[in-house]
Amino acid sequence: MALFDTHHPGVFAFGLLGNVISFIVFLAPVPTFMRICKKKSTEGFQSVPYVVALFSAMLWLYYASFNPNETLLITINSVGCLIETLYIAIFIVFAPKQIRISTLRFVLLLNFGGFCVILLVTHFLVHGSDRVKVIGWICVAFSVSVFAAPLTIMRLVIRTKSVEFMPFSLSFFLTLSAITWLLYGVFLKDIYVALPNVLGFIFGVAQMILYLIYKKYEIAIAKEMKLPEQTTMDIVMISTTATNSDKEKQDPSLQSDSAGAIEVIITTNGSIELDDNSNNNLELDHKHKHTSLEVKDHQITDLNHV
Repeated sequence: MALFDTHHPGVFAFGLLGNVISFIVFLAPVPTFMRICKKKSTEGFQSVPYVVALFSAMLWLYYASFNPNETLLITINSVGCLIETLYIAIFIVFAPKQIRISTLRFVLLLNFGGFCVILLVTHFLVHGSDRVKVIGWICVAFSVSVFAAPLTIMRLVIRTKSVEFMPFSLSFFLTLSAITWLLYGVFLKDIYVALPNVLGFIFGVAQMILYLIYKKYEIAIAKEMKLPEQTTMDIVMISTTATNSDKEKQDPSLQSDSAGAIEVIITTNGSIELDDNSNNNLELDHKHKHTSLEVKDHQITDLNHV
């Protein structure tokens, strides 16, 4: 790795901007933890993203400690370690017993065990300038895996056709953060900082495009499914055999073999009325084993010839 032009104005400008944007990203989960504190429950939230974010900040802090020109990288990752530690502590306090135990195990395994292994290996087995290179590539590998994590969310959005779990503001600030740190690494000529942020920028843009596509889809579906605010009646078509039951029994010649569709208005109070175009007034006849419609004061003729 080669570091040149460390006093380039672009290094300071994008490093400072990267600190501000990354700080905003670190504060993004604050509403979630305010909700956890208010309800005194972690509900369905997971601790994995915060444990992983803490480990990433620890790695970059360790990498930056070997480079005197990486002051702005040290400041933001120090703040990140503090904020993520607070998140994890709050989560552990309000999590159910089983989840609390699994979270503590994960923290010990990754943030303590994993970091100690990297620390010991790079300290005792790698020497000189190679140490910085090894730590740098470890940071790159881990950052790439973190940036690839949103692929799961993107797949969920495509499958459910919903952007509920992928807020645009978070995708926007993550993309902006990737751009600033990419330019910081370019001006500093630090490949280990610049490289993973190329992938972060690509995934960030893809998330925002996906959000815009499926947000329009959700709006279109909502408009189609929107019902009228005031519904006074429903119109249904009742297909029935129109007969005069009593007269049919007395005189089979009067039996009608035609079936018709009568348009009936079912009002909100549950009563049944004929359409305005009909001159017949029907009432339900419950004298027979099956329900039929009987004409009151008028005889129904063959509906197929009306």
